[in-house]
Amino acid sequence: MESNEVLKHSFENTSPKVVAAELGVSLSLVYKWAQEQSDTGSGSRNPLDRLLEIIQLTGDPRIVEWLCHKCDGYFVRNPDSNCEEGFKVLPATSEIIDQFSRLLRRISESALDHSITQDEAITIRESWDLLKSYAEGFVRCCEEGDFESIEKAENPDKSTVRKTLY
Repeated sequence: MESNEVLKHSFENTSPKVVAAELGVSLSLVYKWAQEQSDTGSGSRNPLDRLLEIIQLTGDPRIVEWLCHKCDGYFVRNPDSNCEEGFKVLPATSEIIDQFSRLLRRISESALDHSITQDEAITIRESWDLLKSYAEGFVRCCEEGDFESIEKAENPDKSTVRKTLY
């Protein structure tokens, strides 16, 4: 989704007039933020595009981390895609389950004394982030169509390839 589309959808929840007034900018500028930029002059570089450029120029993820924190969230970087032909679903699924099990083990070990120290919280966070990152990598391989190559590798004689998980 493009930044102007994000803003356009966001303005469904609040009035662009309110946004303009609170930010001290013109209403027409706020409307331009929600339009696609074109050679004919419609649209305008919006705050999201500018913020993305700042992040890319600085290479500093703390900007995104700060925004996520201010929105009651937490930023976890997506892993690079490392899908390989013949990617095996079962071992990858087992790895996700194993990492989830490790996370639960860390939580239960930490909570044995009915309290969790700062060091234990850090360890739990690291396990959680690793699990989210690995699961995201798995989903990316799925999205990149790796299931098709799995099916072909496991059943080379079949002419039809299953396109869904169900």
